[in-house]
Amino acid sequence: MFTFQGASPLEPKKYVCGYCHITVGPDRGFRALEGSRSTYVYICSNCGKPTFFDEARQQFPGAKVGSNVGHLPTDIGQLYNEARGAISVNAYTPSVLACRKILMNVAVHLGAKPGQSFVSYVEFMAAQGYIPPNGKHWVDHIRTKSNEANHEIALMTKDEAEKLITFTQMMLVFVYEMPNVVPPPTIP
Repeated sequence: MFTFQGASPLEPKKYVCGYCHITVGPDRGFRALEGSRSTYVYICSNCGKPTFFDEARQQFPGAKVGSNVGHLPTDIGQLYNEARGAISVNAYTPSVLACRKILMNVAVHLGAKPGQSFVSYVEFMAAQGYIPPNGKHWVDHIRTKSNEANHEIALMTKDEAEKLITFTQMMLVFVYEMPNVVPPPTIP
């Protein structure tokens, strides 16, 4: 664990640590004053890493949105963590773009041909039963938002990125985690 020299007592602050993802309530850290404005660095009582809170009380790094998903292929797991991590540093547009890339990678992992259009990947996943009932409009939403993020000047919002992470997480659980919770029956 890190040891920060000169950390002093602060009013306890409850937050989810952006490093260890545990809800903590440390009472040690650093305070910086500039006129009537204050910023703080709290030291996580679990992992010992610093978290900065600006004068608007925004947290850096923030907590990752979404949950870990089990049984992901390495490259898809890395992309999913990149999408979650991007939100934690207020990088909402890259998070939305990563969600699109995740869908493309999942389709190829499930047997779609590489180098196809995004629409063909969506159609492949729907035809193979990998998109849950009533889920196709969510996939279309990811396509629409990622097209906006990629081809237009508009920036994505935190709300948009969080919605896409939530759907992406559910899709990954549906495709990878749930099939591994209970093994398929053996045929005698």
